[in-house]
Amino acid sequence: QVQLVESGGGLVQAGGSLRLSCAASGRTASSYVMGWFRQIPGKEREFVAAISWNGITYYTDSMKGRFTISRDNAKNTVYLQMNSLKPEDTAVYYCAAKRNWSRLYHTEEYDYWGQGTQVTVSS
Repeated sequence: QVQLVESGGGLVQAGGSLRLSCAASGRTASSYVMGWFRQIPGKEREFVAAISWNGITYYTDSMKGRFTISRDNAKNTVYLQMNSLKPEDTAVYYCAAKRNWSRLYHTEEYDYWGQGTQVTVSS
């Protein structure tokens, strides 16, 4: 069992930055693939980025260059650094965990989810 708790969301002006954190608990948490998703009300949950246990990263094209995913296995924490934020980045951001490096975009492939953290970008 893995528990995930996100933090770091908030209100920021366009062009600003935020760093989200996802603290994972559980004996094998550091071995999981960790992903970040986001969801706007009324829309499907959207893949943002993922990172393997040994630091391999993958991003959806629209996030490349602005968002950076990283992890600290000693702290069982995954981060999402978001720069040059735009109003369209406004969403609830979720972290999630899965066992293998495949089908990263697919929400149904993830075994565990956090409760989400709201990010609001004002224009």
